[in-house]
Amino acid sequence: MEPKKNPKANVGRNSSLYFAIGLALMLFLTNFAINFKTYDKVNVDIGMVSMDEELDEEIPITNQLQTPPPPPPPPAAPEVIEVVEDEEEVVETVIESTESNQEQKIVKVEAVKVAPSIEEDVEVPFAVIENVPVFPGCEGGDNNAKRNCMSKKIQDFVNKKFNTDLAGELGLSGRQRINVIFKIDKSGEVVGIRARAPHPGLEKEAARVIGMLPKMQPGKQRGKAVTVPYSLPIIFQVQD
Repeated sequence: MEPKKNPKANVGRNSSLYFAIGLALMLFLTNFAINFKTYDKVNVDIGMVSMDEELDEEIPITNQLQTPPPPPPPPAAPEVIEVVEDEEEVVETVIESTESNQEQKIVKVEAVKVAPSIEEDVEVPFAVIENVPVFPGCEGGDNNAKRNCMSKKIQDFVNKKFNTDLAGELGLSGRQRINVIFKIDKSGEVVGIRARAPHPGLEKEAARVIGMLPKMQPGKQRGKAVTVPYSLPIIFQVQD
């Protein structure tokens, strides 16, 4: 017996495809339904400002304190008027005139002699004086050359005249230092000798040697002779 059903009309052969399409469609609709949102539409006019809701500020009522007026000033004390009797004598001051007349004699005023001004003894340091004192034999050269020549001449003079054996005789040993300060006055003489040493004997010997320095040409500042202080250290080693 031949089947009555047409083989081409078989619906079950594409059932899996239809199932997949239906399943995808249902998932899409489910997802859309879950994520669906709605918003309330509210008409807001930002161009208008409502002043109805503004709170009314209550201003407290303050009472102004009225200060009482200041008290009136006390009445001034009455002035005491002293009555002077007419019998009291008033001494009048008589001012004598200082104008001279022809009867007065003119007193001659003798001329007063003015004592000559005493020039101050100005001291200018050796390092800054314009024209340094000139030691004999140091006349040539400029100011710096004369300064160096003078220092060397004084050093050589002291080394030649100083008794270095004196320290050993005084019981001293080692390195000895004597600081000597003296001045070259406006006439070129050596004055004001002062010495400081570890022993008074060395001070006396240093003063003796410096006092033997020859007379020099005085130092000048602005063309005038001035006093120039000079310091000299004397250092020597005592041989044991």
